[in-house]
Amino acid sequence: MAEPAHCALLLAAGGSRRLGQPKQLIQVDGMPLIRRLAQAALATEPIELLVMLGAELPGCREALAGLALRVVPVADWTAGMGASLAAGARAAPPAGLLILGVDQPALACGHLRQLVSRWRSRPAHPVASGYAGIIGTPAVLPAAWREELIRLQGDQGARQLLRNCTSCQVVDAPDLALDLDQPEDLTRWRQRS
Repeated sequence: MAEPAHCALLLAAGGSRRLGQPKQLIQVDGMPLIRRLAQAALATEPIELLVMLGAELPGCREALAGLALRVVPVADWTAGMGASLAAGARAAPPAGLLILGVDQPALACGHLRQLVSRWRSRPAHPVASGYAGIIGTPAVLPAAWREELIRLQGDQGARQLLRNCTSCQVVDAPDLALDLDQPEDLTRWRQRS
């Protein structure tokens, strides 16, 4: 029997208002963060990688040049993460959905592979990352959640759906607690690197 297939959704449409510069284009390991995370998602061998873009569209397209992916423009990207996730869910083929954002510089492909591997053993149930006392992304969501994701709006992402799911498996990833939202987060990341 074939393993369950997944599609990867990289949510990278935001304007990085609080950070004051496009987080998608911050250099990590010698390349723009968006490219590094797209490569990590591709290493999980999804049937397709969809990258949701809105702000910084030209710079992000350039940073992603040559990678096997499909850009999904998010016209209402200013509405928040829910709009990006809904756009990705609408555009995705029917499959499990590996969801990742573009604000976790410590995210490595090994963690994404672990999430996908755990999900494949129980594809009707989500698998999420655990850090700083929260359950969140990256996560692999069952294909059956697609309609709920399409209805998301505003800044509401998948976190509440994951919290409400009693069958969600959690893979600890303490390094992911540092995400790039404020200038001091970037300073902390650079000091740690």
